[in-house]
Amino acid sequence: MRAIIGGSGLGKIRSLQSTRREVVRTPYGDPSCPLHFGHLGAHPVVFLARHGAGHRICPHEINYRANLWALKQAGVTEVVAVASVGGIDPALAPGALVVPDQIIDYTYGRAHTYFQGPDQPVTHVDFTHPYSDEVRQQLMAAAARAGKPIVAQGTYGATQGPRLETAAEIRRMARDGCTLVGMTGMPEAVLARELGLAYACLAVVVNPAAGVGSSAEMISMEAINAVMDQAMKDVVDLLIAL
Repeated sequence: MRAIIGGSGLGKIRSLQSTRREVVRTPYGDPSCPLHFGHLGAHPVVFLARHGAGHRICPHEINYRANLWALKQAGVTEVVAVASVGGIDPALAPGALVVPDQIIDYTYGRAHTYFQGPDQPVTHVDFTHPYSDEVRQQLMAAAARAGKPIVAQGTYGATQGPRLETAAEIRRMARDGCTLVGMTGMPEAVLARELGLAYACLAVVVNPAAGVGSSAEMISMEAINAVMDQAMKDVVDLLIAL
């Protein structure tokens, strides 16, 4: 079964034919919200709003371990994580859909592994390729069926938030090789890997990153919201095709 994790702008999917909600308790505390079980078309899915009901949980306060554990416990094997991001690469205009293939972690202080504590052995998971190539290919094929242009690769730079980045930070990230910037990509991706979940990100560019293009002087939240409204319609069309 596939799960969809909705980020900023995708707190619910109106096309989801909901069958039930389930409150899940985990050894790591409560997930962001109840799991929503239903169907997109004929396909069963589980939906989880990453930031909770009403978009109330900041990126650094999300209980990523509980979220992924709850999905695994529900029988999920594949995860599509939708994320609103800034475009560091000037070629990634607002509204662009991207399936990143790499990630750089700039976060700190987040609970980033299940393998900790006195009763846990030291465990190293391979993270050379952080996203499931199979799920990435499925997303790109779905975009083709839905007639949605999509960028087939990119490097997601995960920052701490909730503040937006400085222009100098974005310049550094560009030198590091990042093409996208967001706040929720880690530790979500590595926790999915630790649980054996096939995980990929569908990134939605909602603004040029700080210091880039129209964000050279400042980032307009009004402009972000305007882009997000249309872009999330494209995302839902792609998810239905998926």
